[in-house]
Amino acid sequence: MRNLSTLFTLLFMWISPLFAQQKILESAILQAESNGYSGVVLVAEDGKVLLEKAIGFRSFENRILLHSSDVFELASLSKQFTAMIVMICKEKKMLSFDDRVDKYLDIPYKGITIRQLLNHTSGLPDYQAIMDSHWDKNKVAGNPDILEYLNRYSPPMIFEPGENYEYSNTGYVLLASIAEKVSGKDFVELAEEWIFKPMGMKDTRIRTLEEKAAVKNLAAGHLKDSLGNYVNANKFHSSDYTVWLGNRKGPGRVSSTAQDLLKWDQTLYTQKLVKKETLEEAFTPAKLNDGTRSYYGFGWEVEPKSPFGKMVMHTGDNPGYKTIIVRFIEENKTIIVLNNNYHPDQMRLVEAAALSFKKW
Repeated sequence: MRNLSTLFTLLFMWISPLFAQQKILESAILQAESNGYSGVVLVAEDGKVLLEKAIGFRSFENRILLHSSDVFELASLSKQFTAMIVMICKEKKMLSFDDRVDKYLDIPYKGITIRQLLNHTSGLPDYQAIMDSHWDKNKVAGNPDILEYLNRYSPPMIFEPGENYEYSNTGYVLLASIAEKVSGKDFVELAEEWIFKPMGMKDTRIRTLEEKAAVKNLAAGHLKDSLGNYVNANKFHSSDYTVWLGNRKGPGRVSSTAQDLLKWDQTLYTQKLVKKETLEEAFTPAKLNDGTRSYYGFGWEVEPKSPFGKMVMHTGDNPGYKTIIVRFIEENKTIIVLNNNYHPDQMRLVEAAALSFKKW
């Protein structure tokens, strides 16, 4: 995940009037297109789309053009949905944020709270490293398998709970498993029932590999081969984990569209899912044991002061994909950029989109 402070530094470049006049979003998109960028850019204010543009290809190999309604793998953007499901569980009085994780799951790590899973201050080791070393990759692993291997091999904690911030996919696997434990329902079912269907997010799902293959407007992730040509990322060995870890729930696997993400964004200005005070916890940076503050809440990176007030955001990174949502929540300004060829121009488009708010 890109460090928030780097993006924030870029956003402050709006201060230069000359730069702001030269670096408008439309020219940035044209430049990105000429550089081979493939993806969808959506900019909105008060829920109204100011610009929505698709450039590049849904499939480079078949030369199928990309459309703004195409479905992208969101990667770690999925964590905001996992966090919301846990927040809903809390409001349904199924759990408390300060409950210990070992109250619900059999794990070899003690003293970790649900809150620390949500804000990445748990100190948990990386589950993927353990699975990569020991799992039979002819089989597809899910959350029960990950929990079993954490118990079997018990890799050491990185730090004591609450001592530091370190981004943890393991924590979000545990959150999904806790939600299943307290609700008695599969996590995929919870996401459908509690968020995607009631919010009208008709193109958003936690899809299996087979289900994604059946989506006709799925924007495939692409990487460059040895000849510099973009090919489907699934052809690379580095992408294998998306197959043999294909049943994991919590840290990723949601696929969606820019328009559905805008529906999600606007829902977060209401109390349709959780109360205002519960949601406010998601947008509040974690407090560490020594009293210092992190920059992550529940499923969101948080910057209290930006050129447009409080900013919350999240990035996603999967083989062939880069995704980002940026929300200036005090002014209801939204930037969504979904990329399917892992292109370096992604952050330049985010920067230009932020600058463009000065023009509209």
